[in-house]
Amino acid sequence: MLPQHLKQIRVLMVNDKENLERTLFRLEQGFELQFRLGPSLQGRRVMVHTNYPLEGQKFERKNFRVLAWSYPTGREDDSDKFCSLDLKIAGSYQYYFGYGETERSGGGYIVVDPVLHVGSDNHVLPLDCITIQTYLSKCLGHLDDWPDRLRVAKESGYNMLHLTPLQTLGESRSCYSLADQLSFNPDFSPAGRSYSWEEVGALVEKMRTEWNMLCITDVVYNHTASNSVWIREHPECGYNLVNSPHLRPAWVLDRAIWHLTTRIAEGRYAAKGLPADITNESQLNAIRSVLWQDVYPQLRLWEFYQVKVDVVVEQFRTLLQNGTKPDHSKTGGKKGLKIIQDPKYRRYGNTLDMDSALETFTPHSSSPQHIEECCGWLRQKLEELNKEQYHTVHQHQEQAANCIVGNVVYERLADHGPKLGPVSKKNPLVTRYFTYPYKDMTLVEELQMLDQPDKTCHFLAHNGWVMSDDPLRNFAEPGSNVYLRRELICWGDSVKLRYGNGPEDCPYLWAHMKKYTEITAQYFHGVRLDNCHSTPLHVAEFMLDVARSACPNLYVVAELFTGSEELDNVFVTKLGISSLIREAMSAGDSHEEGRLVYRYGGEPVGAFVQPSLRPLIPTIAHAMFLDVTHDNECPIQLRSALDSLPSSAIVSMACCATGSTRGYDEFVPHQISVVKEERFYPRWSSSPSSTGEVGSQTGIIAGKLALNRLHQELASQGFIQVFVDQVDADVVAVTRHCPSTHQSVVAVCRTAFWNPKTHQYGANVPPMCIPGKIEEVILEARTVERPAGSYKKDDKYINGMPEYTVEIKEHISLAESTVVKQAGVTSKGRSEFVQEIIFEKLTPGSVIAFRISLDPKAQKLAGVLRFYLSQFSPKYRRGSVPDDNPPEALQRPLAQLMSKLTLADLNVLLFCCDSEEKEDGGGCYSIPGWETLKYAGLQGLISVLANIRPNNDLGHPVCANLRQGDWLIEYVSNRLVRRDGPLAEVGQWLEAMFNYLKHVPRYLVPCYFDAILVSTYTTALDAAHKLMSSFIQNGSSFVRHLALGSVQMCGVGRLPALPPLSTKLEGVPYRISPITGQKEQCCVSLAAGLPHFSSGIFRCWGRDTFIALRGLMLLTGRHTEARNIILAFAGTLRHGLIPNLLGEGRSARFNCRDAVWWWLQCIQDYANHVPQGEEILRCPVTRMYPTDDCEPRTPGEVEQPLYDVIQEALQRHLEGISFRERNAGPKIDMHMKDEGFNVVSKVDPATGFVSGGNRFNCGTWMDKMGESDRARNKGMPATPRDGAAVEIVGLSKSAVRWVVELHAKGLFPYDGAKVHRDGKEVFISYSQWNQQLQQSFEAGFWVSGDPKDPNEKRPDLVHKKGIYKDSYGASSPWCDYQLRPNFTIAMVVAPELFTVERAWEALQVAEKKLLGPLGMKTLDPDDMVYCGVYDNALDNDNFNLAKGFNYHQGPEWLWPVGYFLRAKLYFAKKLGEAAYNNTATLVKNVLSRHYTHLERSPWKGLPELTNENGQFCPFSCETQAWSVATVLEVLYDL
Repeated sequence: MLPQHLKQIRVLMVNDKENLERTLFRLEQGFELQFRLGPSLQGRRVMVHTNYPLEGQKFERKNFRVLAWSYPTGREDDSDKFCSLDLKIAGSYQYYFGYGETERSGGGYIVVDPVLHVGSDNHVLPLDCITIQTYLSKCLGHLDDWPDRLRVAKESGYNMLHLTPLQTLGESRSCYSLADQLSFNPDFSPAGRSYSWEEVGALVEKMRTEWNMLCITDVVYNHTASNSVWIREHPECGYNLVNSPHLRPAWVLDRAIWHLTTRIAEGRYAAKGLPADITNESQLNAIRSVLWQDVYPQLRLWEFYQVKVDVVVEQFRTLLQNGTKPDHSKTGGKKGLKIIQDPKYRRYGNTLDMDSALETFTPHSSSPQHIEECCGWLRQKLEELNKEQYHTVHQHQEQAANCIVGNVVYERLADHGPKLGPVSKKNPLVTRYFTYPYKDMTLVEELQMLDQPDKTCHFLAHNGWVMSDDPLRNFAEPGSNVYLRRELICWGDSVKLRYGNGPEDCPYLWAHMKKYTEITAQYFHGVRLDNCHSTPLHVAEFMLDVARSACPNLYVVAELFTGSEELDNVFVTKLGISSLIREAMSAGDSHEEGRLVYRYGGEPVGAFVQPSLRPLIPTIAHAMFLDVTHDNECPIQLRSALDSLPSSAIVSMACCATGSTRGYDEFVPHQISVVKEERFYPRWSSSPSSTGEVGSQTGIIAGKLALNRLHQELASQGFIQVFVDQVDADVVAVTRHCPSTHQSVVAVCRTAFWNPKTHQYGANVPPMCIPGKIEEVILEARTVERPAGSYKKDDKYINGMPEYTVEIKEHISLAESTVVKQAGVTSKGRSEFVQEIIFEKLTPGSVIAFRISLDPKAQKLAGVLRFYLSQFSPKYRRGSVPDDNPPEALQRPLAQLMSKLTLADLNVLLFCCDSEEKEDGGGCYSIPGWETLKYAGLQGLISVLANIRPNNDLGHPVCANLRQGDWLIEYVSNRLVRRDGPLAEVGQWLEAMFNYLKHVPRYLVPCYFDAILVSTYTTALDAAHKLMSSFIQNGSSFVRHLALGSVQMCGVGRLPALPPLSTKLEGVPYRISPITGQKEQCCVSLAAGLPHFSSGIFRCWGRDTFIALRGLMLLTGRHTEARNIILAFAGTLRHGLIPNLLGEGRSARFNCRDAVWWWLQCIQDYANHVPQGEEILRCPVTRMYPTDDCEPRTPGEVEQPLYDVIQEALQRHLEGISFRERNAGPKIDMHMKDEGFNVVSKVDPATGFVSGGNRFNCGTWMDKMGESDRARNKGMPATPRDGAAVEIVGLSKSAVRWVVELHAKGLFPYDGAKVHRDGKEVFISYSQWNQQLQQSFEAGFWVSGDPKDPNEKRPDLVHKKGIYKDSYGASSPWCDYQLRPNFTIAMVVAPELFTVERAWEALQVAEKKLLGPLGMKTLDPDDMVYCGVYDNALDNDNFNLAKGFNYHQGPEWLWPVGYFLRAKLYFAKKLGEAAYNNTATLVKNVLSRHYTHLERSPWKGLPELTNENGQFCPFSCETQAWSVATVLEVLYDL
């Protein structure tokens, strides 16, 4: 078992309704595949099914099993749970998933690559190492001669052989037309011997162990030779006229064309301008006229598709006379005639569905006259339908004529065609489409055979291919007219096989082909699927399953001609094709040839190091890139002989499997025909003396040996990075780079697509700059002419052109090179050693390959860098070099330095947005021509690199900036080095690492910079989590992501944001002020949101702080810091209120009615959550404003325990708070109207509700003040929410209940408060207030919608029933009845106020009306002033919109979602298990969208709000403290 960090894990996110059956996912054995739930499936009970077998069980394609979920945190958490497969067996496997009633809501395939073994030691041959050579088996001679002939491949450096089929061939002698799939071709046995498969197997094994060569062969499933004995005995295995009667018209036409051939051959049409020897255009027109005048009319093919009108009308008349009525169950009462195609395709065999006729033509009465009328209409309609069929057949005949003529043009006139000469029986006008195993008769006599099934079963359709046809459709099945339209490019030597849908449809054929497959898989290491794109998929699937059960690591290759990558993928994924054959010959010029190298493998040079656990991404099929395939034209004919070597070299430098076909390396100047070639391949000889022998001096064999060796070395040594440079029109330079040792190999190839004898090549090749130090010339090779006579085709052996050979030198120094004139060394910067190469003899047809390492200093420092990086991951060990003289900063591991950091330090290291950083005189780094990073800390870069890394987007402006200079590198370390203490040590560690980084070549800077940053970042995250609570440490990745919000929002600025705490408190941090030089407190404060509320006086807000405190500080375990914030705010209490805008206490504004209640809620949460939390009540508070009107007091002058401050807040509310804000007017609020500065908050004696506010101020979180003069909303709050706001009532109930409980435990000295009522002092007990709230709440807030409800004072204002009011006693009464999400807050903090059933009903309404993708709509969308798009910049005449007036009138805020979901969970639990399970599903589903947003957000946070339906709002904070906090609270509850 691999250690976890080395094991390669790929993660596949499954998303609802996502079908990836045409997407290719390739994996290697030893990888783990994890399925995880995408956002659309989280919360659902998803089941993932796969047919990947359990260990030790046999693979059955149709056997699926359900995978078990793993829960890494031990809790059921959908964001982290996964099910996995340990991939250990090669092949194609299917997965699908579903939930609930839907068994399949998506799925796809994975392909696991085989592992190939060679040699006596069974070492692995990686797929990218493969170099293959194709042999036409029939040219190998007797089996005894094979080793000598195949030795050519071994001596040329190939490690895999591809042999065309070794079975008995059909009479055409085509390599792919097999007479018997089971027998070894007797041609391979000399007289008196009879070799069998065993002997072949022994040779294959000998080559594997002794020559280190594997061997694959073709499987041909589509057709068999026309003369196969078994097809005569089993004609049901082909498409004949009995099992495929739809082919009868095509057969009739085929026979007619054959008779036309014999007549043309006999010269009978010469008078009509159609001689046997067709040589010009006018004769082609003569073919057309003969077809239309003599052939088609005689055949009357349309009759196969028509009805016999008289007979049908007579049948109809009889039915009408008998009064027959249509069967409505068949017609459905619909009119329209249905013609039924005769399944036997006889002339006039089609019939009429009489029910459709009776439904369509109904006589007015049963009188003979009306019946005749009806029959007349029917006759007319049938004649029309027959005419339509006639026209359709006419179109088929037109296409057939075009195809026949097109065929004649190619076969007899075209320069690139075979020029067959005169028409004869041997070379007919066109190839026959059907076998005809009888003596020729006249056409009329032959057509009479159509009624003799014992004969017609032997008329079998030939196979072939159809231009631009859909490869997933079988062109011989019913519904296709390919044979009738003569669109098939036909192989007249082969019969197309008819498998049907499964073995039951044709048992003999399936059994026969299964045996054939077993033989092949038993003796060979792989198969090439011949004609793969037209092999029925289900057949190939079945046969490959059979093959893999015999040879589990079967190597499967195929060439596909589907014309689209997506269709290619259908075959690759379903069949598990290991490599797709690609061909360099498809390139029209050297530029395109180079592009193919880049396309088929490898990653770019300088690519990023990818994590071992990463998403599974779609790939293209692994390529087997051949310089030429055996069934295509010879490159010498299309290009020039000189191009063989350079094009081969370009192919060899590709990071994939490569290869060639025998003959290419020997300069055979023609295609070796798979049909006609009968000569033998020459044997290997160290000193060849005849055309029957070849040696290392033959053709380019010596060059090929060197290139094949190089190809295998590059793949096995990890040179996985590729760069292709088009130096000029003919010169291509390919670089292969090893990312761990930084060695490179550069091959410069001068192609010769045109023959230098006829094409003028330039004398000068542009000089090249090669970065690094050239260690050696691995090889230089030129194609040269030699005096060895000219090419003459040999009769017995397949010989090549003797006039060319290769001049080659290997492993020489640069000075010994004859291709390079000189190489000057120029230094480019600190460590970039560049060698400029001037070529002397890089003639067309030559190649030179250099081995290059970095400049020695850079090489050493890159190794040292890798050495220090290997503390984070073993993947850096290769190529690492220990540091002889380690700098002090690097002598301790980074994790040790990080362990000294506080969470406040980590805020600086990881985060700090632009305005926070500017307080310290800096700012976030700005990438020229791009954008400014979101954070000055590491997260700013990590967010950007996370998008660059997976795609290796080395052209990104950040990468360009890193390559151009050290500015960004220095920025990262300098901002930390300037700090004191542990942060400076981390800065020094980075600075020391960057000192090495600055010395590696610039193209490598981005990948190493990323590696250093990722290592630092992950170490910092570990350090942060270690400082947090066990809830975070053991939580899911979602929980840990959210907990980073605590690090992001909680920091210490250059100026303290909090007023001073009592000096008697322990655990208060101090520092020397960077401004005054004096000792000062440096408590962490909580920013409300980034970037807008992060610094200066706008950083801290009472309301935001205490809504976010529980989630971001208490749940994360930051108890002391939370205590300090609670006590600091307690010190600013004035008028019985906590300030909203804190302004360090000195510039505080006491203009909100709710902050004090959120503060009290946090004290309660602190006491309940923190061990010995109730001790906070006795903590000293240093009061800034001990009286309402005093100036701020000096710290420590007036101190009292926290419980006294709490008592003051409660007493002041019972007494009634009423004051005017200090400095009222534009100085503190430029928009507020004068009355708005009057603050009132008091307890209503009748209900106990805390009420207050007026219509000119907004004392709750919905605090938008109008700002537009133009729309006349300036100074008008959009949502005053005066009266008793529902969440304040809930929060006050929670606080009062709690102090009653505390008093009972003796922890709070007060049981009530004295107040003045009507001039008298009265005592109000808290338990009395608590009971009063309990009794008044539902009476005052529940909207029953019942007109008889005695509690409903304004039934005329009710427009939603079954909800809770948003407020009680508002100055505008309709505002009370608006549906908003605020009641859910009261449900969480004071659930006892709510009846379970009513609460549930209200929550259902809220879910339906208010819940958005990320947030809650702040107003009912049915409300007349609802508007879900917030635009603070818009100033128009619309009162409800101008200057963002609708801030809380529809846009979807995130933090209320937390309360809604928590309320839902609380009441669902009360309703029983089913309700709770459904709610848990909803919660997970909703939160999955937050997780997705959090992961994708460059801010790594959740926004303040979104516009309607979750759309991005540009005016929102990108990350808001309370949004993150309340979502974290939901996960805590879950």
